[in-house]
Parts: sequence; structure tokens; C-alpha cells
Amino acid sequence: MSALRRLSVVLALGIAGRARLSAQTALAIYNDGRVVVRRSLPTPLVKGRNTLTLEVDGIDPASVFSPDTSVSVVLAVLYSPTDRPGALAAAVGETLSFVRGANDTVRASVVRVSPPEYRLADGRFLMVEPGEPLIPAALVRTVPELALTLEASRPRPRTELVYLTTGVTWSATYQVLLQGGSAAVSGTATVLAQTLRADSAEVELVAGTVGRARQAVPMFAGLAARAAVPEAADVSEEAVGEVHVYTLSGRLAVQPGVAAATALFPRLTVPVTEQLIVPGALPYRGYLPNSMGAEPNRVPVEVWYTLQRPRGTPFGDRPLPGGVVQVYQADSAGRPALVGEARSDHTPAGRDLRVQSGDAFDVTAERVLIDYVQETIPPVRRGLPATQRITASFRVTLTNAKPTPVTVDVRETRAGTWQVVTSTLPAEKLSATEVRFAVPVAASGQAILTYTVQVES
Repeated sequence: MSALRRLSVVLALGIAGRARLSAQTALAIYNDGRVVVRRSLPTPLVKGRNTLTLEVDGIDPASVFSPDTSVSVVLAVLYSPTDRPGALAAAVGETLSFVRGANDTVRASVVRVSPPEYRLADGRFLMVEPGEPLIPAALVRTVPELALTLEASRPRPRTELVYLTTGVTWSATYQVLLQGGSAAVSGTATVLAQTLRADSAEVELVAGTVGRARQAVPMFAGLAARAAVPEAADVSEEAVGEVHVYTLSGRLAVQPGVAAATALFPRLTVPVTEQLIVPGALPYRGYLPNSMGAEPNRVPVEVWYTLQRPRGTPFGDRPLPGGVVQVYQADSAGRPALVGEARSDHTPAGRDLRVQSGDAFDVTAERVLIDYVQETIPPVRRGLPATQRITASFRVTLTNAKPTPVTVDVRETRAGTWQVVTSTLPAEKLSATEVRFAVPVAASGQAILTYTVQVES
């Protein structure tokens, strides 16, 4: 039997034939590009062995299974689109036409591809290709295909399949418009397909950290990206295991190179607080060096915003997928300006959303080490090592160019045995490892904080 006839017989065994992702398709899309595809095909299954061929993109054949407990996958074989060497290999034993020039073709039988052997009609052999081969359509696979063999313990009216693939990602973006002590918050989920295509699919977005033990299978080339923003729709949310699943209402057309954005929730107004924070000078662990020098060092004044999300409120009861938070504030003419941007982690319900949006412009800080003493403390008893005690004093100068007063938090964080021994302002202990000094700075004014810490190791 020739290769062309063998291929025709194999394809005739496919009960469902080939079809792209149909209307009975649901996609669970993960941030890292993995996609769990659930397909319900109208193909009935008979009791016993069944064969099925599907057009797919970037599928992991080892992941295919049926959620129908009466159906098991016996064999899954993934075929790539046919390339030139593959087409010639499939044509071994066939007689093809070869183009050698304008209006010049020759017919020859493919005996071997490597090393090349081609037999002409008069029985002679060519040891090179006679020309550019014209491949019959039956020998060319234009899309990746998955050939399945299924075992059904009883007849089934439909074929239900689940498999893992790649080629679509999603991300969350939040817009925060500051309005004094409150903020208008909206959230958007953007789905971007690189290779996967579905004409109409139910779409779920999965937020959470899901382990990955296998590398992704190679994906086939996609198209250049372009944007498409559908109308906002309600999104339902539920916890599944240790992740959260957000289900978009309606159905979505997934096309390679097309980004689709949809609202995660209606716009909400929530309380917001702003903090200016100067990070500490102490290393979290290890030796405290005397290397800051005698000249003041410019240190950043970080800008932090906290969106309050108490339980029992529409915003507080909503788990938020990690994403990008964009902070806007209107100018004197009411035009929103981007004043900060930061990444946020997954935030469970009831936990405030806290982000660092950048550094302050008009509030600046300088820190200088003004004293440093290192001493050895004898061991409390024989056989124990001596203790190194370092006493360091710092001066922080804060300058406020704003026409309004501000309060700046100067913080120090350190693990192990340490303490603030003196300071010009009270040291508030936030935790076992962190203290802060709340420093008021007058409008167009300056404030100086000095403090001394003792570190033992």
C-alpha cells in the first residue's frame, strides 16, 4: 500500500474529523501562559475503541484526559504541520511532478530522501532532486493535529476532553484616581492570545501561584499584537482549591495577536491614605560597617498609598489578582496625570492594598552617620564567645518644599538583638524587627531627627 493510500485510510478512521475550537469550548487561562481547555464535542462514542483527530495549537499530549469517568485516553499523538523534508518522506513510493523551470516539469518516483534517489519513467535514477516537488494535498498537514484513541466503557452521546496547552496569557491592571482622602478604583483584565484560537469560548481567569513541573511544549508562530476592547461585563469569582477563578460573562473570541480587555468589577470609591517613608540604614542581618562617611547621603523618600479594604464592603470582600496598579491624580484643570505605578501581589479579601508608587519630588532626606563605637563584651561565662556591640548614631535631615506640612516616617529594620537607646523623637515599635519615627515637617520647612542604636552580634 502506498504512503498516500495509507494516509487516506488513517484519516478516514477519525470519527469527528478536524475542527477548530468550537462553541462548546471553555478556557481556564493562567498568568504564566498555561491554558486548561475543556471541549465538549458533538461526536458520539461507541462502546469500545474510538478514534478522533483534532486541530490544536501548542498542546501537551500527555495532559489529555476525559472528565467523563467512563472514557479513557489510550493513545494521544501530536503531529506538527508538514515541512518540506517531512512531505518528501511521506511521498516515498509515490510519483511526483518536479518543476525545473518555466513550463518545464519532470515526473519521478521518490525512492529515498536521504541520500536522495529518484527514479525516472525510463528506469534511470537521479541522485539529486529533479526540481521543486509538487506535493499532493493529501500528504500536507497545514495545521497541528492531535490523533486520539479513546476507550469507552459504554456509549456516550458526546465527547468530553480536557487538556493543557499554552498560547494565551492574562494580566490585571488597576486604575486608582486620587480624590483627597478617597480614590475611585477600577480594575481591568487583559487577555492576550499568542497562538491559541477559539471562535467563541467561555473564559475563566485563574489567579494564584500554581506549581509547574514540566516545560511548555513548543508553540507555533503567532501574529503581531493589536488591541480590541469589548464592552465591560460582570465577572463572577470563586475560590477553587488555593486559587481564585474569575469567570467572564458571555463568550469571548480568542484570536492570535488580539488583546481583549474587560472590567473585573464596577468602579468603586474607597478610603485611601498616603505615607512618606525613609527606609533605614541598618542591614537586616550581619555586621554593621562604619562605611557611610562623614558627608550626608541623599536617601529616597518613598511614596506609599494604602487602599482600605475592610470586610463587609464591596471592595474589601473582593479578592484581587496580582497586577499593575496605576495611580492618577487630577491637576488644577481636572486632567488626570499618572503619579505612580507599582506591581501588587495577590491580595485576599479583607486585606488592604498597599503599593509604593515612587519617590517624593518636593520632600527630600539626607542621612549622616555622626558617631560609631565598637566594643567587645566579655562572655557571660567561660567557654562562650565574646559579643561585639556596635553603637551608631545617625542624623536625618528632612526638607519640605511643599506649601503644606507633611509627616515623614523614618524607619529602621533589623533582625537579632538591637535597640534604640536615644532619639530626639519617640521610637514606635512596629514589630520585633522594625521601629519608626514620625517626623513632622513644616510647610517650606526643615526637620532634623537624631537617634542612636545598639547592635549586638
